[in-house]
Amino acid sequence: MQRLCVESWTVGLLYRCWEKMLLEKETLRCGHKRFSAEEMKVRLVGGSRCSGRLEILDNQTWMSVCAAAFDQQDAEVVCRELDCGAPVQVLGEDAFGKGDAQMWTQEIQCRGNESQIHLCPTSPSHENNCSHENDVGLECADHKQSRLNNGPQLCAGRLEILDDQMWGSVCAAAFDQQDAEVVCRELDCGAPVQVLGEDAFGKGDAQMWTREIQCRGNESYISFCPTSSFLKQDCSHENGIGLLCS
Repeated sequence: MQRLCVESWTVGLLYRCWEKMLLEKETLRCGHKRFSAEEMKVRLVGGSRCSGRLEILDNQTWMSVCAAAFDQQDAEVVCRELDCGAPVQVLGEDAFGKGDAQMWTQEIQCRGNESQIHLCPTSPSHENNCSHENDVGLECADHKQSRLNNGPQLCAGRLEILDDQMWGSVCAAAFDQQDAEVVCRELDCGAPVQVLGEDAFGKGDAQMWTREIQCRGNESYISFCPTSSFLKQDCSHENGIGLLCS
């Protein structure tokens, strides 16, 4: 059964149309836009569960999304739908490899507060100059608030912590073995092998995150650890911490 939502309807009637679609898995048609709550799904490919090349399932076919048709508000919805926390970075230009799926180039126009991508409207026109060189990639936080940067592998590098949507390098004086246990666990990198100070993995250009971390060592995520209520002011990128996990 199809439900026609003409633009002259009131907000209340339009909402009931959406609600009806979700409850009965009907097809929704609004102008040129037509989606099924049962058919529209998203996934991230080529990375991890919460990072990768974005693909949308449309009419039982997985399709890559053009970077020009995707923005931060759309990213908020995708990460939320995948239960991956907040978006960390929207990456274009084939950051996770070229897909072989058909290009889904209709522009997504989420407000950012939707729970699923199929609730977002799309433009009725298609971008015809999009190829797999323009596949959009997305990195979601996955509740992870730490990363190891500029190292030889995923589990070694300069420690950075996500705070208020910005990555910051961590001062060596604010970090110890218990904190290292939590970071390595959060990144699924086993146990810490060595905590390295004195800028072992190069000087970062991120702001210094110098609040002292006070993990007990058994937390699942660094965000679960308490921190000191004051900032150490004598820290610079010369004191950035490096970490090697097993």
